[in-house]
Amino acid sequence: MDFSVETATPTVVDSFRNTPDARLRGVLESLTRHLHDFVREVRPSLAEWNQAVEFLTEVGQTCTDTRQEFILLSDVLGVSMLVETMNAQQTGTDSTVLGPFHMTESPRRALGDSIDLLGGPRPCVVSGRVLGTGGEPVPGAELDVWQCNEEGFYDVQQPDVQPAGNGRGLFTADDQGRYWFRSVVPSHYPIPTDGPVGRLLGATKRHPYRPAHVHFLVTAPGYEELTTHAFVAGSPYIDSDAVFAVKQSLLVDFAESDDAEAAATFGVTAPFVHAQFDIVLEERA
Repeated sequence: MDFSVETATPTVVDSFRNTPDARLRGVLESLTRHLHDFVREVRPSLAEWNQAVEFLTEVGQTCTDTRQEFILLSDVLGVSMLVETMNAQQTGTDSTVLGPFHMTESPRRALGDSIDLLGGPRPCVVSGRVLGTGGEPVPGAELDVWQCNEEGFYDVQQPDVQPAGNGRGLFTADDQGRYWFRSVVPSHYPIPTDGPVGRLLGATKRHPYRPAHVHFLVTAPGYEELTTHAFVAGSPYIDSDAVFAVKQSLLVDFAESDDAEAAATFGVTAPFVHAQFDIVLEERA
């Protein structure tokens, strides 16, 4: 059969007929159909197709041990959030994107430790409980947390300024599912714009900013893994997150507190900022 516009799709789809893995075969067949339909609709010139290939090549070449440009591309196209939303818990805490900065291992820390290694002037405490959907505590839940500093940079972006592991911590909830740690209030910030994804945003007149947030990756035996954020309520760009990740249920008050007794309990001095964020996990099916 001659390869033509009319025969292209069935020819390529048929080439996967002997794929032993049924799921892989189905994914490749669907990908072929949708990609071919896209090409027929857009009708790219040879120069445009080469430009697209060069763009994806550069995305890959921009990736390093501490930077994931492909995740960034997936984020700004809304694909990351679409996948998260389709696979989200039905009754637990809303999930959201992993983001491109979960690239290094968070250091193990004790409950109450500070993830701010630079000694910021505005102390912040983040605390809460990890619970099941029935309200039961999840003792021993693991919470991997990471955030930017008050200027909007992650440690991997400023290796000459921030020590490795700044803004990161791996915590274990206590026997009542409680967790708490000290930090600083993170800032809103732009996603990296010095690569091909940044140029794409510039070409489309889109801003690169994300609202302020703290990342959480929470796991516990018998429960579904959860990736989520605690967004700082009132932060700029709450309504226009560059990666479409904000959910109203994840807005958290980072409130000023003058409670000296509470401050002493958390190992800070009043006034301090306190964010209360409970996390609900679904049982694994």
